[in-house]
Amino acid sequence: MLHKILKIHPNDNVLVALTDLKAGENISFEGKEITLTHDVKAKHKFAEMDFAKDHDIYMYGIICGKAMNDIAEGEVLTTQNVAHKTSEFTGKRDFKSWTAPDVSKWANRTFMGYHREDGQVGTANYWLVIPLVFCENRNIEIMKQAFVEELGFAKPNKYKTFVKQMRDLYTQGEKEKIAQLSVETIDQDGETRIFKNIDGIKFLTHQGGCGGIRQDSEMLCALIAGYINNPNVAGATILSLGCQNAQPTILQEKLDKINPDLKKPVILLEQQKEGTESTLLTNAIQKTFLALTEADQTDRKPAPLSKLTIGLECGGSDGFSGISANPSVGHASDLVVALGGKTILSEFPELCGVEQELINRCTTDEAADKFVNLMRAYAASAEAVGSGFDMNPSPGNIKDGLITDAMKSAGAAKKGGTSPIVDVLDYAEYVTKPGLNLLCTPGNDVESTTAMAGSGANVILFTTGLGTPTGNPVTPVLKVSSNHILAEKMSDIIDINTGGVISGDKSIDQMGEEILEHIIEVASGNKKAKAMTLNQDDFIPWKRGVSL
Repeated sequence: MLHKILKIHPNDNVLVALTDLKAGENISFEGKEITLTHDVKAKHKFAEMDFAKDHDIYMYGIICGKAMNDIAEGEVLTTQNVAHKTSEFTGKRDFKSWTAPDVSKWANRTFMGYHREDGQVGTANYWLVIPLVFCENRNIEIMKQAFVEELGFAKPNKYKTFVKQMRDLYTQGEKEKIAQLSVETIDQDGETRIFKNIDGIKFLTHQGGCGGIRQDSEMLCALIAGYINNPNVAGATILSLGCQNAQPTILQEKLDKINPDLKKPVILLEQQKEGTESTLLTNAIQKTFLALTEADQTDRKPAPLSKLTIGLECGGSDGFSGISANPSVGHASDLVVALGGKTILSEFPELCGVEQELINRCTTDEAADKFVNLMRAYAASAEAVGSGFDMNPSPGNIKDGLITDAMKSAGAAKKGGTSPIVDVLDYAEYVTKPGLNLLCTPGNDVESTTAMAGSGANVILFTTGLGTPTGNPVTPVLKVSSNHILAEKMSDIIDINTGGVISGDKSIDQMGEEILEHIIEVASGNKKAKAMTLNQDDFIPWKRGVSL
């Protein structure tokens, strides 16, 4: 049964509208009658009591803002009457023991994955082609044109057919019929792959590798090393110009740090050594093709669920994300951790306000101190350029009820469930410890998903309330909708719908279990992530420095 309102935590002093409410409507809550002073749209919040100016606003049991002026009981909260505010955080306090969820019914479950020599297991089998510097982007694109269609990895382009149909009608003098055409009626033949055990060749381009500070080039090399080591990658072809900051020796250093005994094939060619462009591309294409014939020999085999490494992401969040999608994903994370797997919670600007809770969940003082230092350094760097975490909510977030960064963060952190935090990683560090890991990334969706794949995620869960098509080249990104309306409206990008939590049809635990089952199906190759079907190959390395 759909309720009209929700109080998320007993300590909260605001209520969330689960459906549109009208001004003058009387709301009964815990033996109290509250008369709404304004219309309150679904997903937005209103005051449970009278607030004086500077009064603290509590949601999820923590401070999420303060009153900018007097706010009457029943008044809707907006950016005009509430400002960002968070609690201070210090070092680690009391560590609370964790009661893991019952995972007995998954104890003997497996997924069908690609086993790598280092013990990792991939949920897919991709070959990677990537430049060390943006100067090689054109050559990467030429290789893409040469490989994708000829090997059967090109997806039919119904929009190309659509334009052809319009062109034909126009040249035939039947312009008036163009408006009657629909792209939905176009039949498409499926792809015919030459290599049956290779899911695709992913050609990535970027704007880094030179021209910025040396630290950015080093981080780019670390990120690329992480992608090469990702269990979903069979091997890689790397193109270098030769004179750039991101040198092959740096890439090798980063690979050795992540995996000193790497057995995967890595083909590295340098244009200034090869000579002509034709020579470079001929060698790169030939060597890559021969490597693909070897990579195709790998079959899917059963693997325990402890071999899953799940990235936890949110984007296009709404006022329901922290109530339905995020805690459901959080329960799925707890299940994976209880099964011996790894999960990754990133987006440090969206952990603003919940730092102390996360610090207290760290299993070691070292991890807690590292998190504190990374958060403070990141916040200081944002303030140094005239910004700050308080400016994080996007216009879409605000429109749909997330009016302060602390409010957004409190809900976003629910993706991490309740399990202990076993490690804290800086950007481009690789996940090694089973359990929940924190990874320092921006809140930007693509920069964050790019980083999680570079840190070893073999599946990413991506919650959204507004809808976003974000994907990743090598890691399946499963979109988790916070509400029924989005799931129906954008069904082409949504994989899982947690709207049943809002409507009262399902519990968070039920949804978390359904998410885990969906992960197993995707990890086994039985289902495809919608982002993969759409070829949504988003890749944006994070640049922390300035250009020189």
